[in-house]
Amino acid sequence: MNPKKYLKNKFNIFHKFWAIAQLYWSSKEKWGAIFSIFLLLALLQLSTQINVFANTQQGNFVSALADKDTQRFWTSIGIFIGLRVVLAIVRVWYIYVRFKPILAWRLWLTNHFIDKYLNKRSFYEINHLKKEIDNPDQRIAEDIQGFTEVSISIFLDLFNTCLQIIAFSGVLWGISPTLMIFLIIYAGGGTLISLGFFGKRLVNINVEQQRKEGDFRFGLVRLRENAESVAFYRGEAQEINLLQSLFKRVFNNFQTWIMWQQVYFGAFMRAYDIIPPILPALVLAPNVLAGELEVGKITETAGAFMALNGALYVLVRRFENLTGLGAGIERLFEFYNCLEQPEREIQQRVAQYKTINIIEQNLLAVENLTLYTPNYQRVLFNDISFALEPGQGLLIKGTSGCGKSSLLRAIAGLWHSGTGTIIRPKLEEILFLPQRPYMVLGNLRNQLIYPQLTVDLTDDELCQVLQQVNLPNLVERFGSFDVEKDWSDVLSLGEQQRIAFARLMITKPKYVILDEATSALDIENEGNLYQYLVDTRTTFISVGHRPTLLKYHQFTLELINS
Repeated sequence: MNPKKYLKNKFNIFHKFWAIAQLYWSSKEKWGAIFSIFLLLALLQLSTQINVFANTQQGNFVSALADKDTQRFWTSIGIFIGLRVVLAIVRVWYIYVRFKPILAWRLWLTNHFIDKYLNKRSFYEINHLKKEIDNPDQRIAEDIQGFTEVSISIFLDLFNTCLQIIAFSGVLWGISPTLMIFLIIYAGGGTLISLGFFGKRLVNINVEQQRKEGDFRFGLVRLRENAESVAFYRGEAQEINLLQSLFKRVFNNFQTWIMWQQVYFGAFMRAYDIIPPILPALVLAPNVLAGELEVGKITETAGAFMALNGALYVLVRRFENLTGLGAGIERLFEFYNCLEQPEREIQQRVAQYKTINIIEQNLLAVENLTLYTPNYQRVLFNDISFALEPGQGLLIKGTSGCGKSSLLRAIAGLWHSGTGTIIRPKLEEILFLPQRPYMVLGNLRNQLIYPQLTVDLTDDELCQVLQQVNLPNLVERFGSFDVEKDWSDVLSLGEQQRIAFARLMITKPKYVILDEATSALDIENEGNLYQYLVDTRTTFISVGHRPTLLKYHQFTLELINS
């Protein structure tokens, strides 16, 4: 690889790492984690000093055995055991404290990404319009965990490396400068070969593995969510082919990972590890045999040599974590960059294409609106206009694909591609009811008050709302408002649509948009719910096909395929 290109790649990965890391470490919440890290550094320094003393005592009791010096032997053994007991206590505390900054960082970063993901409806843009950002759930749930845990672990390992070098290099240099020089060359060469030769390849393999694992999991989730449709279509054969194909990609990439990580890199590691354990004995044997050094000095030197070798070779021994971290950095940075771009992308679209002008006022109106698909490849409809006074209703009709639901997306601010003007109130004043209502995770009360967090209504008042939407026995059927179920599974689509109308009655919005929101209801229930909108002088726009809907709307707009 070209040296300039190599350095540029390394700089880029550090740039991407810091772009994510600084979000937390530049925030006000970082101080608790910083305190924990300083405590960890102190514990590492203490354990290193204890290790140095214990290593010296180990050499002493081996020499005492060779000299048959009983008093020196038992004194050294006593000190050695005492140091090891203290070291065990220090390490237990180190392991406990080590998770404090990791958990604090992960908690803050996860909350930050969730907030960004849901802010300004970025989740909609990513899942519907930016397919290149695959598996955002995996990036939030798994990549952040790996990023925080491995980053802090490697930072602590590097600090420990510095302590080990400072503490043991003096011991080793005092006994054998030749051995010290050989160790630096040997460990440095091994690190350069590992990172330079194996590094880039394994990072790419790990990125692909995470992507393919996420695609396979997504396929399984889609099958679960659409189990009934698949069963009706009897589409098992195609689903089997799809899932087996997705898993085949996982399997093939994992085989590549096994070859590079376990076979090629593993063989290099095993070959590398042959020399260090025996080298101190080979170098010092002539001095011991000549009586110039005690036997225990070989033990002491071997301990210092292996400690330094482990410290200098820490990046290689953590190589699998490093490649996983590199993959996680790439995926998180791509996700982070995407979440930071919505405003910039809208500005770019304005410069490149014309976009819909949205004006916030207390009315619903459309002026000379022409709507495109988000990629501007197709016109859905041309130059439509309408205006609704408070309490009026508009029914939108048309054949499939003419842009009925797309018009609602434009009013909701989800689609911007087009020309003309949309005049609407703030989105907080509008309630959108889709054909298949969203059933949240939680209890029955959560279903009714969604999207609000809390409402000032008693259980009796909630029961009255259920009576109004013709679900009088729902609480009795499930036991209480606090019972938790998979509501999209235990309620029929008609019951879910009536739950959506209950939300409307609880929220009491001035404006409502209904996208075939009563398609699963009989005409009587549908009429009761629309009559509520008329009686409460709610301004609403409906998409529907039934002729019985006409009497509840003052205006009708029929869209024709362009």
